[in-house]
Amino acid sequence: MASQQDISHNVGEVVGQAQVKKDEVVNQAANAAQEAKDSASTTLDQSSAAQTASDLKDQAANFLQQTGEQVKNMAQGAAEAVKNTLGMNTDSSSNAAANTNNPTNTPSPTI
Repeated sequence: MASQQDISHNVGEVVGQAQVKKDEVVNQAANAAQEAKDSASTTLDQSSAAQTASDLKDQAANFLQQTGEQVKNMAQGAAEAVKNTLGMNTDSSSNAAANTNNPTNTPSPTI
């Protein structure tokens, strides 16, 4: 039979081993919690970055559409000005005064 001293020694070893095991489990839990926190933070950062990229893409598309419309309007205005200058404008909504200055609209004097 084991002596009381041997039993106390064995109990001490078991308690020590239990303490070490408990510390390992606590550390693993703390590490898992930190990894989860980091992962969640990364996911939020990626989500935020994706949203920002999407917003920038939409803004760029709107800017390009507006710029395209402005260029188109300027080109149409320039084409109308050239037609008016050459007397080729058949648009009834254009400025009629521009056509009256065209020499082809002025009757030639009779000699």
